[in-house]
Amino acid sequence: MSKKVSKKRKPLIVLAVVVLISAGLYAGNRSGDGSGHPRLLAHRGLAQTYPLAGVENDTCTATRIYPPEHAYIENTLASMRAGFAAGADMLEFDVQVTADNQLAVFHDSMLECRTDGVGKVRDHTLAELRKLDLGYGYTADGGATYPLRGKGIGLLPTVQEVVGAFPDRELLLDLKNEDASEGDRLADHLATLPAERLATLAVYGGDASVAAVATRLPDLRTASKASMKDCLLRYLATGWTGHVPAACQHTELHLPLRYGRWLWGWPNRFVTRMSEADTRVILVAGEGPWSEGFDSPEALATVPDGWSGWLWTNRADVF
Repeated sequence: MSKKVSKKRKPLIVLAVVVLISAGLYAGNRSGDGSGHPRLLAHRGLAQTYPLAGVENDTCTATRIYPPEHAYIENTLASMRAGFAAGADMLEFDVQVTADNQLAVFHDSMLECRTDGVGKVRDHTLAELRKLDLGYGYTADGGATYPLRGKGIGLLPTVQEVVGAFPDRELLLDLKNEDASEGDRLADHLATLPAERLATLAVYGGDASVAAVATRLPDLRTASKASMKDCLLRYLATGWTGHVPAACQHTELHLPLRYGRWLWGWPNRFVTRMSEADTRVILVAGEGPWSEGFDSPEALATVPDGWSGWLWTNRADVF
């Protein structure tokens, strides 16, 4: 005949079960081995950097750069070659559509901040944009001097030129405008590329523009704020089991350090799980609202031990 469990022993049994479950969760979601090596994503090639304190959506960052340590201008072929030469494993660059429906590589939607042009990129032809000085607006001393002025004339490239210049390298294309038609225009070009080339490319940016690309090219790696949020919320709900949800497969995640610490298995086991799901985890520096690069020894010191994912940097040369 079975004996009833005494009232005194019931709490002990419950506690023991909780401890065992907690131990199992801990064991299955520890950080994992810290023996990896990071890979570098060169943000806009080799770029000029600036302090992020006080930056708002409409801040002209070209007017607040640090004193230049190199003469490269972001999103130009020269800066991209320099990024790869410094050891970058992947390159990120910005994409916008011109008035004549060309795919220009440029960051700002407006021209006044960085160039000697006026108005929206979208309202100018590619030929007009090629005449601009891309280094015109950069200053580190409040406008007393402009060290890059005159050095960026004719340097604005197209997506086709960038993809052709680095045929064997991994590239990340950033659709700067939240416009589905621009996503469709980029998809028009990417659809002409062979599958083996598409396997080395990825697209991210605004939800609508990226969704347009993903609809047209479902096998292409894409990422947006909506897709990353969907992945992470699903992983938070089920990741304790080791399961990687479908929303987290064959994509990429751009994760600030402040978010990573809440993820099951962070950092190394998490990266391994995502890698096995063909997803790249790109770590972004900083604790503020803006994506910062690992651009200094001080920033590098914050990288988790044994990090085997990707690191976002504007200064691949500091590595």
